[in-house]
Amino acid sequence: MKRKTLIGSIFLALIVVGILYWLEHTLAISHSLKQLGSDDTGTQALEATTKPEASNEAIENPIQEVASNLSVPWEIVFLPDSSILVTERSGTLLHVLEDSREQIPIQGVVQREEGGLLGLALHPNYSENNWVYLYLTTQSGTALINRVERYTFDENSHSLSERTVLLDQIPGAIYHDGGRIAFGPDGYLYITTGDAQSPQHAQNTESLAGKIIRITDTGEIPQDNPFTSPVYSYGHRNPQGIAWDYENNLWSTEHGVSVPVSGFDEVNLIEAGANYGWPNIQGSETGPNQRIPIIQSGSSETWAPAALVIHENTLYFTGLKGESIYSAQLSNTTNKLENLRKHFTQEFGRLRARQLGPDKEWLYVSTSNTDGRGVPKEGDDRIIKIHLSAL
Repeated sequence: MKRKTLIGSIFLALIVVGILYWLEHTLAISHSLKQLGSDDTGTQALEATTKPEASNEAIENPIQEVASNLSVPWEIVFLPDSSILVTERSGTLLHVLEDSREQIPIQGVVQREEGGLLGLALHPNYSENNWVYLYLTTQSGTALINRVERYTFDENSHSLSERTVLLDQIPGAIYHDGGRIAFGPDGYLYITTGDAQSPQHAQNTESLAGKIIRITDTGEIPQDNPFTSPVYSYGHRNPQGIAWDYENNLWSTEHGVSVPVSGFDEVNLIEAGANYGWPNIQGSETGPNQRIPIIQSGSSETWAPAALVIHENTLYFTGLKGESIYSAQLSNTTNKLENLRKHFTQEFGRLRARQLGPDKEWLYVSTSNTDGRGVPKEGDDRIIKIHLSAL
């Protein structure tokens, strides 16, 4: 009898434990679903997310280091063999292979604060012509200028040849040099330029400063450019990222003011010939024939947005002062972004470059902690790849 009683007690205890586990699991799922369904805070309200548990079922190690001990890496581009080209602001182009790293000094680069070796792009037909495009700061007399150069890259000898200047005399300064370059779906090269610390240049369509510029792969002006010049859009302060969505719409990230307050960073939807307001308006201010950003940080938060990438219906950009990866969903409604979120805040420090890997499953980002504004950690600066399932 005692044996039967003991067995019955154990069986009853197991049933109770099972019921408690089921209730706890069900409530947790319900709470998670409720949280996901209650995001109605608007596009400018940020919801922080944290790194997933190490037991992530999709990938064993969702965060991996690719390269370390870099000097202010500014752009990341993948070659057809999946090796990586990286610009360092100090003036070095790196060819990063699986087990080695080759350094290619770029002649003429002048690194002053935000200026130096910046943007990098491959020609759409790179496999046939091996053309590599660079955006860099150099010196003309006593003045700093920016320019776009094209080279032929030899992957075997890790060398550049056939230097051709495509666009010269872009106003430069120690701050606000823009610098992102990328080929669009139309086959033209798009270039972001800053106002070079002269805000009035941004509103002058005859100046190349404070603009998004569009040229052919050989440096000519496309016939359908809005101002019969390289200028595509104007009224920009310091745009740092460009990318196209699945409908071939052009998006850009842009730095807002630093003094007397810091904020008003922007994500803009770019249209040919449009005026984006700087320095006449900022934030949600309006003005005649001037576009306001799709989302902006306001005056209470600073993103310092850098590079931008769009994958499927999600827009990702890195934050320097914000020390985060930001994401937002492209809405079915035109001119709208939803569910702006930030990820890995202050885990890696300042973040600048970003690129989607060849398999479209990993996001590659670079730290920028050695740029004089960050707090370098051991191994900085680094390139880190993050599986999209971790965002």
